[in-house]
This record gives sequence, C-alpha cells and structure tokens, in this order.
Amino acid sequence: MSSHRLRTGGIAAALAAALAVTLTFGLVTARGASAAQELPPVSPEELIASVAEAEPAALAGTLAVENRLGLPALPGGGGQPGLTDGTSTARVWSDGEGRGRLALPRPDGERTYVDDGATRWAYDSADRTVTKLPARGPDAEHRRDVTDPQQAAAEAVQKLRSTSTVTVDGTTEVDGRPAYTLVLAPQPGERTLLRQVRVAVDAQTRTPLELAVLAGEPEPVLRIGFDDVTFGPQDPSLFTFTPPPGATVQDAPARESGDRPGRGQDGERPDAPVVGDGWDAVLTGTVPERAQEQPGEQAPDLSELGTPVSGPWGTGRQLSSPAGTAILTDDGRFAAGAVGPDVLGAALAR
Repeated sequence: MSSHRLRTGGIAAALAAALAVTLTFGLVTARGASAAQELPPVSPEELIASVAEAEPAALAGTLAVENRLGLPALPGGGGQPGLTDGTSTARVWSDGEGRGRLALPRPDGERTYVDDGATRWAYDSADRTVTKLPARGPDAEHRRDVTDPQQAAAEAVQKLRSTSTVTVDGTTEVDGRPAYTLVLAPQPGERTLLRQVRVAVDAQTRTPLELAVLAGEPEPVLRIGFDDVTFGPQDPSLFTFTPPPGATVQDAPARESGDRPGRGQDGERPDAPVVGDGWDAVLTGTVPERAQEQPGEQAPDLSELGTPVSGPWGTGRQLSSPAGTAILTDDGRFAAGAVGPDVLGAALAR
C-alpha cells in the first residue's frame, strides 16, 4: 500500500464516504429552541409528501455543522475541513429558481461554490484556483449540487422513506420558525449502525431546517442545521461569478464512461457505485491515483490509517466510527457506508 500513491482529495472523499448516507440526514437537537408553537396536526405521509412537493425557497442563512463522527485525521496533514470532529459553519444563499451560492470559511481562506444556472463554479482562495463545469448536462447531473442543501435534504428523506418507520414527533422551533419534527427509523432487517434520523421541517415553506444523525450514543454524531435563516428574494449578484484576476481556471475532469450510472433493461444500474439502498446503501468506487506531486507536498501514507483487514475481496485497511465503516483496499478500491464491515465486504466482493 505504501507504494500506491493516491490523490489527497480522493482519500478524503473515500473517508467521508464511510458516512455518505449520514451526511445528509440528522437529528434535531433543538439547540436554542423555545416552546414550540402549536401547529395543525399532520400525518407522516402528508409531511413527507409536502416536503417532496414544496417549491424551492429563496433564502439566506448560516448553516452549522457539528461533527462527532470520529473519523481519524489523515496522516501527513492531509485532513480536510468538515471531516474531522468539531464545529464548522457555512453561509448559503438560494434564489429558489435553481441558482445558489455556498461559502465555506477555512483557516487559510474560503472555498466558494456558485451555480449561476449555466455553470457551476468552485473557487479556492487559498491557492486561487477556479474549477468549473456545466450546471446541466449528462456529466453534471451526477454531481451533487452543494449550493442547494434544501434539495439534498428533500432527496435524502425520499431515499430513506421506503425502508423506514416514519413518525411525526411533535413540533419545535428553529431560529424562531415553527417546525414539525419528522422522525425516520430503520425498519427491522436494515443492517445499519444508525438508530434514528430526525428532521425539522419548516411549517410554512416545508424546507428542512435542521438535520443530523443518531447512532448508538445519546448525543447526535452529526448535526447540520440553520443557526439563522431568512426567507425571501436575494440579491441576483450573489449568483454570478467572475474569476478573480490572476486565478487559475480549469474545467472539472470529465467522468469516465464507466462511472456514469446507466440503467439496464430491468432498471438496475450495472455500473452504479452504490450497492443496496436506503439505510444499507454502500458507496463503492476507485480512489483516483495521484496525477502529480505538488512542490513540498507528499501523499499521505495510508498504512497509518485504520486496521488491516482481508476477505474474498482482497486486503486493505478498515476505518470505523460510531456511524459508519470504510474499507480501502490495497489495489485502490473503497467501500463505505453507515453499515458494518460484513456488508462492505459483500459489496466489494460483487
């Protein structure tokens, strides 16, 4: 493994994939919540349907991410913001019509994502690089639109719906806005490490306002929610982007044809990187090899991560947290999800 040189960003993505299912779900912690306003009763199915059918809302807000996932730091200083335990924030804007902006503060600058409707831009102020790709099209459609957490949350609820026991557990408030508490728990037979997902759904707009995840501990292992949010029209200039003078502009690398999910005649996706569905979903793939070394930069030594494991799928390293597991194989593959290692091994052996 020590001779297998990997792109740092790819390693970070593989580690994050261990909790890919959980990163878009969450537990309502009701931090700063006051006595909830009485709201008209609503059934779980009615609430889920209203989230799916809600028109995207124009808004601006500050998102807080409280991470207790227990992911190990990458050796050699390769850690990525948002993957290690702690609290981070982001600013998000949406025009409600498909354009959005996300700003992620970092110790060395800021990472900014803008979707102007035609192009998606990613700007890293630390190294002054701009990456762009079409906002629509066959390649762009599999890349999660990080500028639209509302859509991501609604899609997450839909994906877990068929394999969950769903209830409405009263009401709460998020930044003074009344909200319903939607609760999803895995049905018997689901092989997940997660125990419960709770979502605060805005009573007026049906926008998810707080998300996080509960595993085997009393405290949530992850919380993603608005500390402040304002609904209404936003300044159109927020959804345009002009590369700063002197910045390096590059096109996002195209996906290989084998990475593009295609459906067979029976509706299955023979080349899909996701094995299973719902709570048992396992993300699989190949960690990209490092294209080139940057001056003064050295790829992390993966032999320092996790513990050695082996199986019919081969040999590699296993990383575990309260909410998920990841296996990185010695030949450069990975499998990860909110499940135990036996489920990952079966996915790798397919």
